[in-house]
Parts: sequence; C-alpha cells; structure tokens
Amino acid sequence: MTTLLDLKSSVLRQVQRSQSLRSRREAPPTASSPLTHCPPEPLPRRISGESAEFFERMNAILQKQENMMRAAQAECQRGSCTMPPPQEHVDQAFISERVSRTELDLLYEEAVYTVVNRVGVPAPEHVKSDDELFAYLLKVFDMGDEEHEIILQKVQESKRASFSLRVSVMKAKNLMAKDANGYSDPYCMLGILVGQSPRETEEKKERKFSFRKRREKLEKRSSTKEVLPARCIQVTEVKPETLNPVWDEHFVFEIDDVHNDLLHLDIWDHDDDVSVAEACKKLNEVSGLRGMGRYFKQIAKSVRSNGSASSGSEENVDDFLGCINIPLNEIPVAGYDTWFKLEPRSSTSKVQGECHLILKVFTSQRNTTLSKRDTNVSIHKKLLSQIVEYEHAQVKREPYNWNGQVSPPAWTVLTHHAVQTDLSPQQQAIVRWQCYSNHHRNQRLCYSLLLRLLRTIDAEWDPPTVRGDLERQLSDSFRLYTEHCLCLMKNMRQVFPCTSAAAITRYELMLRGIGYMQNMRAFKTVCPLRNELHLDITTAVKKGTSEWYESLIAQYKPEEGSLEEQLKKMVQVIDAVCADVQRGQNIYNKLFYSAVKVDYFSISYRQLEKQVADDVNVAMERVCGTLEQESSRLTQTMGETIFELFMSLKILKGFREFLPLKDAKMLALTGFHNWFKSSIHKFLQIVHDRSCDRICKAVETDQLQPVQHAKHSCSAVEVTACFSQVREIWLQLSWPDSAGAFIFVTRLTDNFCNEAVCYSEMMTRKIERNQLAQDHKNFTVQLCIGLNNMEHVRVFLAHLPRDLDWPGVERAMEESCGAEGKEQVYKALNGQLFNMDLDLQREAKRLITVLTDKMLPELRRYIQHISLSPDSINNDDAVSPLMKYLQDTMAILTANLVKENFTRVLQSMWELLLRMILDAVTENRGVQVEFYNRFQYTVETLLQFFHVKGDGLALEDMKSGDYKVLDEELRLNKCSSFDLIEQYYLEKISLQKTLKHTPYGRISVKCYYEPPEQRLTVEILHAADIIALDANGLSDPFVIVELCPHHLFPAAKSQRTQVKLKTLHPVFDELFYFHVSPEQYRHRYACLTFTVMDYDWLSTNDFAGEAVAPLSDFCWPGRPNASAAGKNVQPIILHLSRSKPSEKPIMRMLDARMGDREAQEFVRRLKEIEKSMEED
Repeated sequence: MTTLLDLKSSVLRQVQRSQSLRSRREAPPTASSPLTHCPPEPLPRRISGESAEFFERMNAILQKQENMMRAAQAECQRGSCTMPPPQEHVDQAFISERVSRTELDLLYEEAVYTVVNRVGVPAPEHVKSDDELFAYLLKVFDMGDEEHEIILQKVQESKRASFSLRVSVMKAKNLMAKDANGYSDPYCMLGILVGQSPRETEEKKERKFSFRKRREKLEKRSSTKEVLPARCIQVTEVKPETLNPVWDEHFVFEIDDVHNDLLHLDIWDHDDDVSVAEACKKLNEVSGLRGMGRYFKQIAKSVRSNGSASSGSEENVDDFLGCINIPLNEIPVAGYDTWFKLEPRSSTSKVQGECHLILKVFTSQRNTTLSKRDTNVSIHKKLLSQIVEYEHAQVKREPYNWNGQVSPPAWTVLTHHAVQTDLSPQQQAIVRWQCYSNHHRNQRLCYSLLLRLLRTIDAEWDPPTVRGDLERQLSDSFRLYTEHCLCLMKNMRQVFPCTSAAAITRYELMLRGIGYMQNMRAFKTVCPLRNELHLDITTAVKKGTSEWYESLIAQYKPEEGSLEEQLKKMVQVIDAVCADVQRGQNIYNKLFYSAVKVDYFSISYRQLEKQVADDVNVAMERVCGTLEQESSRLTQTMGETIFELFMSLKILKGFREFLPLKDAKMLALTGFHNWFKSSIHKFLQIVHDRSCDRICKAVETDQLQPVQHAKHSCSAVEVTACFSQVREIWLQLSWPDSAGAFIFVTRLTDNFCNEAVCYSEMMTRKIERNQLAQDHKNFTVQLCIGLNNMEHVRVFLAHLPRDLDWPGVERAMEESCGAEGKEQVYKALNGQLFNMDLDLQREAKRLITVLTDKMLPELRRYIQHISLSPDSINNDDAVSPLMKYLQDTMAILTANLVKENFTRVLQSMWELLLRMILDAVTENRGVQVEFYNRFQYTVETLLQFFHVKGDGLALEDMKSGDYKVLDEELRLNKCSSFDLIEQYYLEKISLQKTLKHTPYGRISVKCYYEPPEQRLTVEILHAADIIALDANGLSDPFVIVELCPHHLFPAAKSQRTQVKLKTLHPVFDELFYFHVSPEQYRHRYACLTFTVMDYDWLSTNDFAGEAVAPLSDFCWPGRPNASAAGKNVQPIILHLSRSKPSEKPIMRMLDARMGDREAQEFVRRLKEIEKSMEED
C-alpha cells in the first residue's frame, strides 16, 4: 500500500509541475532548442542535413526487427542452394583405432575363403566371377598380387567348408481333404536325398520320389539304387483336422554334397495308430539323425510289423497329400523364403496345395585363422568395416550424403559371408549399425542411413538372442553415437547452420535418429540407465548456447574502448543474439520438438536472455554513473546508441511471447526499462531538438507550392512526417510502466504542441514577409497554402490521443493511482492539446486577417458605392461591383483552400462585410428608406453568396451575432417614428418580464379594469428598497404613473403620488383612474409606466427607477383583473430598473430624425431622465 501511495503522489506531483503549453511559451527561451522561442527575422541559416540523417538512423533502428525477420527469411532462402554443410568435427575419443596389417591379412584370408567356398544361386546383383571378386578384394585390403597368391593357395589347400541346411517348415494351405469329415490330419516328413551322377539324373529327371512306395513296386526292384536312401529324416507334428496347417518347426541337416544332394519333403494324412511318421521316429531313435542309411522300405516294413495284427490290408496306411523336391544347388545364396507347390508321386496321384518353407545353406565348419579365434559376428563386423571404409572413399560427389550402398562385388562378398557364417537378420542388422555408426564418427554419412539401420534393428529385435558380447557391443555403439550427437548439438550453430539447407536436413535426420533410438526396445534393453536422454539433450543445448554467447563476447569485446564504443559493441552482440533466437524459433525449435520433444527455443532463449541481461545491466550502471558525473549531458551519438540498445533489448524481450506461460515468468529482462529511464528522458530532448531543426529547415526551404494531389506544401508533409517518426519512436519504446509512460506522453505531447505552434508562427511570418513582393492573386494562393499547412498539422495532432494511446495511459494510471490519477492525466493531456489548438487557430486567424486586410480597401470602395448609389438605380446594379469582386476572390479560395479553411475565410469575410455595412448604415441614420432597402438587399445577396447552396457557411451560423444587429438596424431604420417608439416600449415590456431582482428596489401595485366604464384603476400600494439619492442616505420618493406611448393615449395625463419624505420604503396607498378603450389596450405595446422620482425642492427631481406593466395583463377579457372582482386580486410586484435610453439603437435613430417633432419630443423626455441619472 505504501508503494502505491508513493507512486500516486509522485505521478501527481509530475502532473502538477507540468506547465501548460501557453505558460511555457511565455517563459524565457532556452538555447537548447531553436523552437522554444521564435527567432527574429531572417530565419536561421544554421540548419544542415544533420537532423535528416538523425531521423534516417532512427528509422533504421525502428525497422531493425522487420529487417531481422527479412534477413532470417533470406538466410533460409540462401540455405536452399546446394552448398555443402560444414564439417562435423568431433572429439578424437569418439574415433575408433585403425586395423593393423596383420589383422588385415587374416581378414583377407577370411574374405578369400568366403569367395572360394561360395554356394547357392547368386542373385542378379551378385558378381559371379572369382577373378572379379579377387580383384575387388585386392583394392579393399591394399593387397599385392604375391601376397594374394600365397593366401589363395593356403585357402585352396585347406579343408573345404562343411555345409548344413536349415529348413523351417512354416505352414501349408489348400491341402486335399482325405478324411470323411472333409479335413485331413497333415504332417511333414523331410530329409536329404543323396545326390546322383549326371547320367542318373538325366534318366530319372521325370521321376518323383517319396519316402514310402507301394509294396508291390518295392518288391519288383532288384537294384538298391532304385530305392532312394534317406540321409537324415525328420517329421513334424500332426495337425489334426485342417487343410491349412501351421507348423513353424525348424530342422538342420548336414550336407555331404551341396552341389548334388536335394531336399525331399512329403506331406501325409495321419490315419492309423502307428503311422509312417512314428516308425520314422523310432528308426531315428535307434540309428540317430547322423549317418542314417536305411532305405524307406525298412520304414514301411517297420510300420507293418508294429501295426495291429488284425490289419491285413493297407487301408490304415497314411494317405499321401503331396511332395516337394528341391535340389540344394538351386537354393539362392540368401536362401528361400517362399511357397512351394505340392507335386504328385505319379501321374495318377491327385494332390493340391502349397507349403511355405524357409531354406538356408550355411557353413557348419570353416578352416580359417579368424574363425578359430573370433566369433562369426566379430569377423563379419571387421570385414564390413573394411569394405565400408573403402566404399566410402570411392564416393567423390557429396560423400557426406552417402547412403551406405556398396558395389556389387562388396555386396556379393558380404552376402556370402553372412550366409556362410549363419548370421541371423538381427545379428546382421546390429553389425551393420555398429560398423556404419563407428565409421560415421570418422567420416560423416547420410543420417537417413543410420535411421534406417536403427529401424531395422527395431524390426528384427529378439531380446533372448542378444546376450553377452553382442549386447555389450550394441550398448557401447548406442552410447558412443549418442555422445557424438550431443557433441554436435553443442556446436550446432557451426555444424548445422541455417544457411545450409543440406546441414539443416542432416540435423533433422540426426535428431529424428536420436529420438527414434531412445524409444527403441533394443535401446531400452541394452541401455537401461540412459532413460532420460531428453535431459542430456537439454544440457547440451544449454551448454552450447552459453559457449556460443561467450564466443560472441570474445569476438566483439564490449568491455574495451570508450563507454559509447562499449555500448555499440553490446548492441552488435544483442543483435546477433536476436538473430540467433529468431533462427532458433523459426527453424531449430521445430526440428527439436518434432524429433525429440525438447523445447529448444525455451532452453536457448532463457539462457541467452539471462546472460545478455547481466552484461547490459552492468553496462547501464556505468552509463548512469558517467551521466551523473558529466552533469547530465548526453551527446546525440550517445543518445542514439542508448536508444538502439534499448530497442535491441526490447526485440530480444519480445521473443518471450513464444515461451510457454510457465517459462515466461521471472525473466531477467522483465524490468530492463528501468535501467534506461533517465537516459530516455535525455534522449527525448535530443529528439525534440532534432525535430525543431527539421521543422525550421522545412519552413526555410518551402516554396509554398502545393504537393501533388493536395492543397498544402512540402513543409506540412515534412512536419507531419517528423511527428510520425517521433510517434513511432514512442510506440516502439512501448514503455510498460504506467507512471513513466504518462510522464513521457505528457512530454511528447508538449513537444508536439510547441513544435506545431512554432511551425505555424514561422509559416505566418514567412507569408507576411512575402506579401509585398507578390501580386494579390499569387499572395492569396500562398496564403491559402499556409492556412492549409496549419490545418494539415492541426488535423494530424488531433489524432494524438489515439496515436499516443491516451486511453491506455489513463487506464494504467487509474489502476495504479485510482480515479484521481486518471482525472489528472485527462486534464493535463487534453489541456495541452486544447491550448495548442487555440494557438493554431490564433495563427490561422492572423493569416486570415492578413488576407482580409488586403481586401479591405476594395471592399470599402464597393460598400461606399452601394451607399452613395442614387435611389433611382436598380439594387442589382448597386451591388454587382461588390459581388463581382467577391466571386473572383471566391474562385481563388475555392481552388486553393481545404474545406475547413474555406469555411474559416468565408466566416471572416462575412463578419467583415457585416461590420462594414453596419458602419455604413450607422453613419447614415435618418436618410430615405430606399437607402436601407438597398443595404437590406445587399445583405440578403451576400447571405446566399456565402451559403454557396449549402457548400459554404450554414445559414443558422450566418444569421447570428452581427447579422442580427445589422438586420435589426435596417429594420428599425425603415420604421416610422411611431413604430420605433412602439418598439421601444415592447423592448421595455420584454425586459421587465426578465427582471427577478435589481439593486433599485421594487414597487407593489394593484391594477384592474372595469369594462362597462372602460376605466382602468391603478392602486399604488408601496415601494421598498428605493435607492438613496439624498445626502442623508434617504430619499423623498414619489411615483409618476402614465399610459404609454403617448401617441396611443393622446388624452391621458400623467398622474403622481404624494411625496414621502426621508424613506426608502414609502407607503402610498393611492388610487388613480384612466380611461382605456378596447381599441387602445389591444396593442401589445400599450402599457403603464411607473417612474419613481426623488423630490428635490432646490433643483430638478432625481430619477430613482422605473417599471412597466402591459395593459394586456389587466384589460383583456377573461383576465381576473378585467372585472369588478378585480379589486380583490393580489397586488403585483414590479422590480425597478435604471437603463440609459441613449444606449438603445432606437434612441439614436429617433434622435437622428431632426425634422420629426414626435421623435424629437420623445427623445427630449428620455434625455431629461438620463440627465437626472447622471446628476445623482
């Protein structure tokens, strides 16, 4: 509460000390501003282009934010070009060590071993030539021919690789129904059939094999070769009652001859208790899976021997549903994962449906040094790393954008090695991620590749299969990559600048990759402790932002040089910060939020805002201390710098609107305007001084020629442009403190008003100086332009309440100081504007007076022409010279004046002509009626002329003031003497009715009329508060009562009461009778006059006062007084007056009629009364 009261009293004191515009102009001028006083002629010549340059600099400062936004947009547009992104330098700790030559030789042996032991049908993109593959490997490993031959010979002499076949029986569909219920109970029997020679293969290429044949066919065969041996036989589970069984069972078969053996699969319908499948299982239990050399006839016999004794036929034997034969040499390198159509055993068999198999041939034993020492995963990782490094080195165009695609030889070697070492898709995905992410830390890759590799890991993720070293290595790769990206984030402004579209694209992909990684199942499994990656990102952004700001400080060194130089450097620092914040808000924040859900803008802005606030606060403390030591002197350049610093801080502060509400509170720049309060006061004085210079220069150089499509000249445009810029300066300041804002607005308003008034004064003097050197027309045109200039400025300043947001200031003051504060603001500001408007109107009136004074001789001559015109000529002829002159002048005024000034000039001319005509009429009283008719005609003609059919003066405005006086003068001068006398009494009756209290006392009378006798009875009762006219402080009053006017009552005599001595409250109680006919009392001007006189026996009696009463109040039929009962009516009280008859125009008109006896007699009597008044 105390703080609020202090604020209120402080603001009110500021208001009370604020002088009005008029009073300040009357104060002695100061030398600081050329407009605080009006210099004597000639106009000052010291003005240069300094003020114009000042406002240009101010305009540039005000447009800084807009320019910054345009620059940011242009920066992004420039970034759309194909310029490469900057290098992504990182810590050397993130880069893996290079492989030794010995390790390379061992790895080369592994690669050669892979090529030599290739199996399977190569894919179209694979290379089939050994020589081409060896030539490629020589380049990859930088191997010489001799070393190659040695290693190749070693591989060829070593033991050949042992192969195995992995078979996954997934499911079947659309099988034939063998059971009565419309279903089957299918199961699969599969095994490896021994390969045959090419001749045998050719002879039996049409023959379909089965593990079970009909017994009669078996018995007919004499050769064992005709019976197909089963090297290894496996059986799936029986799936009851289905035609679309799902098995998802996996088997591994050792292979002796990978080039000639084949996979055979039968599908049977399970029908009896002891089936072929069970017999096969028992045989396998006896003999084992390896080295199974029995013929399928043994399986059939075993089935029958273990069957039911009552089974005498083959009805219970399983029904055949189809078979598949797949030569191993037809399996692709990458294996099969497809549907195979079921085939019949013979042309008479009926089968249908398909079976889904996954087949893969791999090496079960490798004879290389590395395979004996390292795991297959580790070996494949080393091989891939070597190939990736070589492949990337071959990319010459945009190597940073390499998507990881390798050449056909590389793909062939890698595919064969992965297949041969039996790496699962998950293992391959992990190895690829490790290799490419490690390589990326040394030589940058396309981030979309890394993101794609992460997605592959996520898609193949199977936690139980990732254990031990593989889990640890994957965790390390995630950790290293995360730390690498965090390091890049810390240096993002250098590594991923907005000027490079490629860099921004890379940054977006990197963030998306990091965001995807932290949500991966694999990441959460192998890195359980890194579950708050967003905190790490926040820390990296904050640290990188702080380091970037420190680099700015180191670059600009704002602590060096003079105080002004320090502030200028600080402005550069803040502008750079604003540009960075703008980029962060426009570009980086969207990337962070969409990818990792981190509010980059809030983090970076709060960090920068605090550091800037700390530095500027220290700098402004030095400024305030320096200004106090230098007696508050502020140079123009220092003021400009402080203003620019303020605006830069305001721009920076303005970005808080993009913060979340919770982050927008308690920011370091919240009250930064308080650091600038005293400096801004001094800066506004500089603005005022420069405005004055600019206005002086504008008036000095003004040629008073209208600008295009307007009626004002260039100086008015310059003045309002100056005001607009100053107004914009204030609006851009956006002072948040209500008390401070009111003081600033008051000062700015006062400055505007002073400058506008001084401009109008200088414009008036300039035009007055030119009047002697110009003809009437040119001078009138220039004068019109001068008036328009003033009006242009006045209209502009009329919008100050809106432009400077006076209502907002009033509301703010009301909130802080209550209704009293609001009232003070309203009075102070509107008082300034009102006084300014009066002064501008005064100057406009002064210019108009110059114009009318210029017209005065001609107008006087034309009025005299009308006055002296003989009564015989037509009124039009008498008035036409004046109207011709006015029409010519009106044409100039209409073409060169704006509407408001046109109205003002017309009004001034109208008033001037009325006064001139009134003077002419007054000087010519008592002449012929035609004289007054002629001027009456002139006035009516002028009335229509200045009305201009509604485009000029309003008729109601014209028929006021002097017009009424002149109209009455003309009307009365045209009246007879009797009419004037009657008008005189009408005016007295009208005046009497308005009297409520006078210092001359009052008289009480009773009047009533008796119609039968036509007698008016007047009873004078008493008087009160009569003025003292004797030396003793009393009077000797008596009353004269008479009927007026005399020409209406020629037979009536005046009557008088007795004299009451030495009293101011006489009591008369006297009756008087008058004969009044109905024809007499019907006139409105018929009245009774009561004249109170002071009896003086030594000299003439003194006039004490008079009152009148119209006869219509007593004599008209229906009035209470107009009957015998009138005696009982209440008395009336009449207040006395003492007006001088000579002050009335009628008196002067009658006095001028020397030949009229009635007029002269009336005037004589009034003069006697006035004379008695003067002798009191």
